[in-house]
Amino acid sequence: MRQEERKTIHAAIIGAALFLLIQIFRTPLGNIQNEDLLLALYLIAGCCNIAFSFAIFAQGWLFFSDKLSKARLFTSALFLVVCIFDFLHTLSFVGISYVASFITPEQSLWVLTASRLASSLGILIIFSKEDEPVSVKSKKRVFGVSLLVIALTLTVLFLGESLIPGGKDYIWTDNLKHVADMAVLFIYLLGVGMIVYPGRVEKSASLLIIIRALIFFALGQVFFMNLFSVGETDYLLGMLCSGVAYYLMLTGVYRLTIEEPFHESRQAEARINYLAYHDDLTGLPNRRRLMQRVEELLRQDGKDKTGGFSALAIMNINHFKNINDSLGHFAGDQLLQLVALRILEEVQAGEQLFSMGADEFAFLMTGRSGTESCLLRAAELQRLFESPVSLESGEYHISLSLGVSIFPGDGETAEQLIQNADAAVHNAKEQGVEIRRYIPAMQMKAKERLKLENDLRRALERDEFYLVYQPQVQLETEEIVGMEALLRWNHPKRGMVSPVEFIPVAEESGLIVPIGEWVLRTACRQNKQWQLAGYRPICVSINLSMRQFLQPNLAGKIAAMLHDIGLDPGYVDLEITESMTLDKETAFEQLNRLKGLGVFISIDDFGTGYSSLHYLKNMPIDRLKIDRSFVSEVMEDSNNAAIVSTITSMAHHLKLKVTAEGVENKDQLQFLREQQCHEAQGYLFGKPLQAAEFEDSFLRPALGLPL
Repeated sequence: MRQEERKTIHAAIIGAALFLLIQIFRTPLGNIQNEDLLLALYLIAGCCNIAFSFAIFAQGWLFFSDKLSKARLFTSALFLVVCIFDFLHTLSFVGISYVASFITPEQSLWVLTASRLASSLGILIIFSKEDEPVSVKSKKRVFGVSLLVIALTLTVLFLGESLIPGGKDYIWTDNLKHVADMAVLFIYLLGVGMIVYPGRVEKSASLLIIIRALIFFALGQVFFMNLFSVGETDYLLGMLCSGVAYYLMLTGVYRLTIEEPFHESRQAEARINYLAYHDDLTGLPNRRRLMQRVEELLRQDGKDKTGGFSALAIMNINHFKNINDSLGHFAGDQLLQLVALRILEEVQAGEQLFSMGADEFAFLMTGRSGTESCLLRAAELQRLFESPVSLESGEYHISLSLGVSIFPGDGETAEQLIQNADAAVHNAKEQGVEIRRYIPAMQMKAKERLKLENDLRRALERDEFYLVYQPQVQLETEEIVGMEALLRWNHPKRGMVSPVEFIPVAEESGLIVPIGEWVLRTACRQNKQWQLAGYRPICVSINLSMRQFLQPNLAGKIAAMLHDIGLDPGYVDLEITESMTLDKETAFEQLNRLKGLGVFISIDDFGTGYSSLHYLKNMPIDRLKIDRSFVSEVMEDSNNAAIVSTITSMAHHLKLKVTAEGVENKDQLQFLREQQCHEAQGYLFGKPLQAAEFEDSFLRPALGLPL
């Protein structure tokens, strides 16, 4: 139990015990006959109450007046009214001549009742609702209402005996006051119940203090009501309990409306500042903080081995996109956290790990003895991932590519060092090596890559892409049975750009999706045109990228496109890669949706990925395409021959067709025939050609038409 909760319980116990003790010793208390002493004590207690209520008004009305809330504003106005009422009651009750001349003792007790009624109702209404900010303009309206309440009350008092209950000696006035006092007590207790109501959220420390104030207000009201009369001391005890209540209310309102919002604001600012300099997923300092840290170190002597800057390594998780796309973003986030944790466990003195966003991390090394020491440390980081990483879906082997920039040779500013290390890691990934130190040529290549991406974005608009088609033949008859559509880019300045160069850039930038849709639509439209021209219908094979395949609405898009073009889905073969099937459930759902259209499904480059034979037999696929890397050396390498033979045999058992890619000579063709491979494509049958050339070379001769 929290400390404030214990204090609240103790307050209730103390209040009850105090009341019982007073009742036990009521006879001695009732024998106190010194009326002047009692009035003096009453005046002192009343002045304290007036001071406390005015302080509640002042702290809410005057301090931090530009940051008002409903609770602060209304509480201030409430206790302004209470302060005036208590002032009039105290002075008239003790017989101060000027005030007592127009407020009789009986009327004074009604003023006290009005004060308690206002405080009980006000506290109930204000603190039983959620607080919210208000504009500064509201102060004038609320202040005006407060003055109006005071004026109306005083007007009633000044109208005379005819309208003031108690002005005449009627029994009903006593009964009315008794009912009013009981109502005040009930409202105080109701306020406690409304604030403590279990359906509300956990109570703050300030609300618990206000609950304690209500307990003492209720206790004071019991004394004012004279239920167990012990003489004039009842009113003094009631005033003393009210003083405790006012003090608690002053403390509670201050904490609720000023201190707590201030601390919450500070915490929010601290949180915003933390998020500005830290990665939310891993909790690591981010790129902005890295920039600051490197700048701090560069201001020191770069040759100071005890604290100077030595090197910066940018680390990138290889093939992270495949894991993220195939297993889902949750698995990708989990992987990033595990990678960060594994590196953090090995951080030494003078080192610090940063998150660069996505799948990149930065590792700052200081106090290193030289270049060789920096590179050796980078190699140690890379070897941390020789053991697999355990995700919910299983264990996965990952690797890191590292790019290193070393001060001062690889840059003299923080921006240069970070940029150059980033260029080095991208070069390492492109070259397929683990670690690269920055060299100036890499920066030129990075700029070229950026320019290539910008040009790629405009290539579709400028109609710079075109398709070529490579024939697929049936091995038994060598008759053309299909064709594969392949993308080419004719850059206006660069000339022909290799797919090996621009496809990875398109995949990383996300441009592969609109480009892939263009390829799909163009190939299908061309196939339909050939059918309308009277050529024998054949199937066109089209590659899908990972990003395309993972689109939830892919099947719907393809269905709409085929309907617009008027092409039968049976003449479309969609090729996916094995890596697209890592997330089995997602792959199955997508493949079933595509098969529902009536298209064919092939797994391209089979044998180079991670397919599970258990899942392969259940996948709705029609064909396996053996990767050209196995076919090209099938006559020289017995291992490749065994792989091709195994894939072919397995496909036959699974009742799948087999197509071999990269067939370039008769010996390879004969071997594939012996393995009963169904179809093949490669330079032996024809190189990829543009539509007009493909038509002249393969479609027209198939019908016996002249070229």
